[in-house]
Amino acid sequence: MAKIKLTKNELKKQKDGLKRFQRYLPTLQLKKQQLQMEVRKIEEALRKKEQEFEQLHQSFQDWVAVLGEEVGLEDFVEVQEIVTSDSNIAGVDIPIFEEAIFQPTEYDLFVTPLWVDRAVERIKEMLAVQAEVEILKEQARLVREELTITTQRVNLFEKVKIPETKENIRVIRIYMGDQQTAAVVRGKISKRKIVEKQAS
Repeated sequence: MAKIKLTKNELKKQKDGLKRFQRYLPTLQLKKQQLQMEVRKIEEALRKKEQEFEQLHQSFQDWVAVLGEEVGLEDFVEVQEIVTSDSNIAGVDIPIFEEAIFQPTEYDLFVTPLWVDRAVERIKEMLAVQAEVEILKEQARLVREELTITTQRVNLFEKVKIPETKENIRVIRIYMGDQQTAAVVRGKISKRKIVEKQAS
């Protein structure tokens, strides 16, 4: 604990500080709760998207295995851009997945099998879901980071600042009470001496 001055000004400063901490703490606690809810929502959304990706991937693998032709599908699909927008959750800026834009590809319709069109669409669908999974992971990381900072602040206020300030106020009050008592005692002694002097 830092050394404090045992004065009326310091007492006022400590009381003002305590009011400020007690006023700010509920806001921090509310922000912490909001962030915890958001982390749960993002994790749930992420879990669902990962399941969706796994299902798409598995059904695609099964489908391609049946066709048995190797045509180099990866050459037909190229991601041009992942479009995101920004959102703010409890003071945290996070990216929101909007869409995946793919490079237009051309291939010879006479040389490639008929099923390639459908396969290209399935791959695009998988890549879009995969991009969304990555965006959700980034959201989770950003919100968890802010949750850690907010939790540290809540703990600082609850476990350090507020108890420390209350203790400082208690110490100053005791000291000032002792000073006041000592002043009263000194006053009585002085008065008694004056009375004794006048009597003699």
